[in-house]
Amino acid sequence: MAGMDFFIRPATGTSSSDWVRIPNADMKVRMTRRLTRTVIRGQEGDDLHDEGSESTLYTVRGELSLDEYKRIVAMFRTGQPYIHDPFEERDVKVIFAVMEYDSSNESFHFELLEDVI
Repeated sequence: MAGMDFFIRPATGTSSSDWVRIPNADMKVRMTRRLTRTVIRGQEGDDLHDEGSESTLYTVRGELSLDEYKRIVAMFRTGQPYIHDPFEERDVKVIFAVMEYDSSNESFHFELLEDVI
């Protein structure tokens, strides 16, 4: 599949000009639910309880100029940015779990985490 546009903005951003567009990025989404398992000894089976909260991990790879990298680093250091989830068409508040940048080929790798209670 061809890459897609990735959009990210700082937590303090209020206008459309605050969004950084990174074209041709590859995105992967991993969603998990929080579950609690209770094992009762001496009885049949166990109980599995869905706590109703979920986490989503967005993995994004692509190329980024040095100037764009500097804008993203500022977001990394100043709070929880927002990204646009292109799959669900919504803006999502996330935290940076991992940020890598290779200046030799301008490639980047971000792991961004959304936690829904």
